[in-house]
Amino acid sequence: MPPELDLRLLRSFLAVAEELHFTRAANRLHVAQQALSRDVRRLESQLGAPLFNRSTRHVTLTADGERLLVHARSLLALNDAALEELWGATRPLLVDVVGEALTPARIVDAARLAAPQFEFTVRYGGGMGAALPQLLAGRLDVAFGRTEGLGRPFPAVLTRRLIRYEPLALLLPEGHSLAGLPEVPLERLRGMEVDASAGNQDAPEWVDLAVSLLEAFGGRPSPPHPHVIGTSETARHLESHGLPILTMGERPAVPGAVIRPLVEPVPVYPWAMVHRGDTRHPALAALRSVATELAGYEGWDAIPDGAWLPSADTRWSSGP
Repeated sequence: MPPELDLRLLRSFLAVAEELHFTRAANRLHVAQQALSRDVRRLESQLGAPLFNRSTRHVTLTADGERLLVHARSLLALNDAALEELWGATRPLLVDVVGEALTPARIVDAARLAAPQFEFTVRYGGGMGAALPQLLAGRLDVAFGRTEGLGRPFPAVLTRRLIRYEPLALLLPEGHSLAGLPEVPLERLRGMEVDASAGNQDAPEWVDLAVSLLEAFGGRPSPPHPHVIGTSETARHLESHGLPILTMGERPAVPGAVIRPLVEPVPVYPWAMVHRGDTRHPALAALRSVATELAGYEGWDAIPDGAWLPSADTRWSSGP
């Protein structure tokens, strides 16, 4: 019995066949070049025939590759047309934005204005740790957040794309000794207890970054506590405990609190846009395009000089 064609592998083949260059094809699909090469080899193995002639300088199609190319275009066009017809009119794109008024929520708001023909439905999962199982199970289309510090390797079936290096800040009670400063040098955290949201199982990636930052500059993370959601609960928690809370530079205002940027150096949080590599929802391209435009317009993808960032993040985010 002949093998069934895997549409994901077929899409990888088509990208390479049209680009005749593995790096350009990988960039087009937003996947690692090694993963793309594996997909092509897997398809060649399933079909029992080489599809490309490879040399150090050139990639060309074999005769079998030329024959497959005609069918690949037709099959993928039919698949995409069917999904667009079924999903474009009936199913919204499900996006986890972590919380209200954060960077991902701004991106979705902009996408709704730029592409009103699509429906975007947001979820407030609270972190990449909570979103990953939903993405892998197909119950969520897109999530935003840090993709390191999860306590597990980043799944190969998911695609991640850096969107923003967001400066971090402290959320302080109005009467706190640091509240009178326009900016807080990280050296001022030495010996100070800071709420790093320890115990938040929905966002282990945030806790990992926050604890790493405090340890690097002599601060002390406060003991674990139940995750606090919403501005009113955050205000109550801040009043009750009185500890500075490490937070995003852009976040909703909290009654009775002030936000002060952290500097010398500026610590940043790497927001990534994450989705399954085989997601073909028609609204995904619109969301990606808006995120790219915002990043360029706002300068989100420019990391401040001398910024603090965990080394694990720099290893993947430096690529396209």
